Amino acid sequence: MLFQKDASVFTDLELLAHYRKSGDLRPLTTLFSRYASLVYGVALKYLKDRDDAKDAVMQIFEKLALSLKDHDVVNFKSWLYVTTRNHCLMQLRSQKSKLTEFRTDFMENALILHLEEEPEMEQNLVKLEKCVSELDGEQKQCVTLFFLREKCYKEITELTGFDLGKVKSYIQNGKRNLKICMEKNA
Repeated sequence: MLFQKDASVFTDLELLAHYRKSGDLRPLTTLFSRYASLVYGVALKYLKDRDDAKDAVMQIFEKLALSLKDHDVVNFKSWLYVTTRNHCLMQLRSQKSKLTEFRTDFMENALILHLEEEPEMEQNLVKLEKCVSELDGEQKQCVTLFFLREKCYKEITELTGFDLGKVKSYIQNGKRNLKICMEKNA
């Protein structure tokens, strides 16, 4: 049995495999405890509140128990970072929508202000879409996989056949070219 030995000698992938096979939470708990401080740090960076960050750590652990049964994770640390970041961003969006609802109830001009901002946001999204379409084939492919489909570098190398250095270069150059294009079309 896995836990007759010291669990710290097992790799992330071994702990993941045991969890997926058995459904036993002990390997997942061991694995998560290795990166709990990373999760807390990322949550604190985004949420800017210690209690909210602690809550996020617990919520993410609960989410992992379900998601890891369906997702085949190759690099747990990277996957966990992206999962944490996305969780925090969703939480911030949720708070922002609640704040907008609050303002709408108490400010008579809130609807007018919102309607004035909407065309600008729509214009920026249209510009971004146009700029992405103007990227070179490899840059466009890598940027889309990384930012829109939230794939890690390794997954992108497997999907595209590009080596890791090329993937990083395409993403970095693609980001730079998007920034230049957006500024040019501003």
